[in-house]
Amino acid sequence: MTLKNKKILFIVGGGISAYKSLDLIRLLQKNSVSIKTILTKSGKEFVTPLSIAALTKNKVYEDIFNKNNEAEIDHISLSRWADLIVVLPTTANFMTKLSIGKAEDLATTVLLASNKDILLVPAMNVRMWLHKATQKNVKILQDYGYHFVGPQKGEMACGEYGEGKMSSPRQIFSYLKNYFNRKNIVKNKNFKALVTTGPTREYLDPVRYISNESSGKQGYELALALKKMGIKTTLVVGPSNLNFSKDLKIKKVISANNMLDEVKKLLPVDIAICAAAVADYSPVKKNKNKIKKDATNLSLIKLEKNPDILDFLGKNNKHRPKIVVGFSAETENIIFNSKSKMKNKYCDLMIANDVSKKGTGFNSDYNKVAIIHKNGKIQNIKKNKKSYIANMVAKIILDKLLMNDKNIN
Repeated sequence: MTLKNKKILFIVGGGISAYKSLDLIRLLQKNSVSIKTILTKSGKEFVTPLSIAALTKNKVYEDIFNKNNEAEIDHISLSRWADLIVVLPTTANFMTKLSIGKAEDLATTVLLASNKDILLVPAMNVRMWLHKATQKNVKILQDYGYHFVGPQKGEMACGEYGEGKMSSPRQIFSYLKNYFNRKNIVKNKNFKALVTTGPTREYLDPVRYISNESSGKQGYELALALKKMGIKTTLVVGPSNLNFSKDLKIKKVISANNMLDEVKKLLPVDIAICAAAVADYSPVKKNKNKIKKDATNLSLIKLEKNPDILDFLGKNNKHRPKIVVGFSAETENIIFNSKSKMKNKYCDLMIANDVSKKGTGFNSDYNKVAIIHKNGKIQNIKKNKKSYIANMVAKIILDKLLMNDKNIN
């Protein structure tokens, strides 16, 4: 895979490492990459528009209002032109602006208006990088979907040593090659995924039902994260109050049997994520009319087991997905119970979370999970937004899928 004909928009920030942008541009030019550049006001303190223009053979954009470009709206046209936007160096100040959604100049306006992936290349003093405010901004930006490369450990211009040194042009170049390679593989392989989410309802009568507190938020965020990676994704969702993206394919269901039927229709897929909180039991018989409260036979309501969708997918010999991911919502013995479930359901990954704690899990925008791998490895993700956790889990799933796909060249 080469970078030939790829289009990259560079935003050169105000840091001593800005001069490295020239080396990276030169390296990309040798690989036939088309480059356009926005030079920030502070970036001009370290590199000149002339030096960049000479290398890229393109004009350098500086002002949001350009009288010579009346036919184009630069902050829209530039972001639509690019395959990827790279910000280097990304300073602590610039990260703060992005984390609060500022659009005060051409650079920040382009990023806020962009519909493309954005790669941030941090460079700053070690204390600045390790500061709680900066680390909070990193998490916010990752939650927004920004990508990061670096920083590295090393000696800095200020003379101090530690984490904060900008990745070298060669390291960034290697990242870019890998990024576009993965994008091409996903596109060429035409990967498909299904995600189940939300609760199910098992009706006792036309009014009452058995259900649970699941909101469907975590599964929804996972579906969005997979789709953003270029994977054709369908979300099978139980009763939910979520406002779904129009770009996502949705299949709405009510009961566990409804959900299983939709899952079967979607097979075969490459990835199956069972994030739904499927009711374990349903009434053997549903009453046609509402059960009156003076009824004397309520203790005689008989229940039967619902189909186990995760078990069906994990043990499906004909159409088993390449990656099967389960969710384990527990209130005690979280890891032990989740490992047992993973083994019994033949899963490749199990996402365990404690639903007994307030502020995470059911009906919350936040979650705290442990990702259990088949080989016993456990990755803990501290309390964070479900969208952030979804992005992390989706990356792990895609890495595993690409590693398992023997046909990848």
